[in-house]
Amino acid sequence: MSAAVATGGNRQCLADIDGVILAGGLGTRLGDTLGPLPKVLAPVAGRPFLDHLLAWLAGFGAKRVVLALGHKAARVAAHIGAIETPLALVPLVEPQPLGTAGALRFTRPSVTSDPVLVLNGDSFVDADLCALVAAHRESGAEISMLCAEMPDCGRYGRVETSGRRRFERFAEKDEARPGPGLVNAGVYLFAASVLDEIARSDAASLERDVLAKRAPGSIALVAGPFRFIDIGTPESLRAAADVVTKRDASPSPPFRAEKDLG
Repeated sequence: MSAAVATGGNRQCLADIDGVILAGGLGTRLGDTLGPLPKVLAPVAGRPFLDHLLAWLAGFGAKRVVLALGHKAARVAAHIGAIETPLALVPLVEPQPLGTAGALRFTRPSVTSDPVLVLNGDSFVDADLCALVAAHRESGAEISMLCAEMPDCGRYGRVETSGRRRFERFAEKDEARPGPGLVNAGVYLFAASVLDEIARSDAASLERDVLAKRAPGSIALVAGPFRFIDIGTPESLRAAADVVTKRDASPSPPFRAEKDLG
C-alpha cells in the first residue's frame, strides 16, 4: 500500500472534486417518524443529518457540493440557505422522482470535476475520504465503491467480490443469511465519462441499472471495518447518533485498498 493510501495523504484531497449528495428519497420506511421533515434533515445528535454529512466533506477539503433534491425539497433549500458553511452548495430540484441514477443524470450539467464524489444522503460511514481518493487513482478504475466490513450483513444487501477484490454483484438482503461481509456504504468516485454515460441513458437505479450492469471486474472496491449507519428505518435513525458522534472521538479504523483485501 502506498503512503498516501495508508495515511490519507493531503487533507485537502476533495478541494478539486465536486460532491453530489443524493437526497431526494421519500423516506417511506420511516413512516411518520419525522413528521414534516425530509429524511436528509432528520435530527441526529442535535443537528440535521445533512449537517453531519457536510461537515464530514468539509473536513477533507471539499469546496463544492451539488444536492439532488426531490421530496420536500423546499425545506432542504431553506435549511441550506440559513446555515453557515465553507462549502458552495448547489441545490437542484428534480421535476419528478427520477431514482438515484436519474438524479445523477439530472445534475450532470452542474458537475464540473473529474472524478466526482457521489454519496447517498441517508447514510454515513466513518471512512477517510482522502484514502479513498488515493486508492481510486491508484486502481485506474472508472468507478470505485466504498464498502464497510460488517459483522452481520443480514439486514443489508451484500457486495460480492471477485478474486481480485473487484465488484462482482449485489446480493439481496436476507436476514436468514447472517454473518460477516461487505456492505455498500453508498459512497462512490465516478469518472466524468461514467456520468456522461448515465446522462445518455434512461437508467433509474444507480445500483441496479448502472453498477450491476458494468463489466465484471471494472469497479474497484475499497473497504474497511468502518462505523456505518443508514437512517432509513426508525431503529437505525435512533442508532445514528452513536455513529456520527464517535467520528470525532476516535480515529477511523484502518483503510484497506483493493489489493490488500484478497
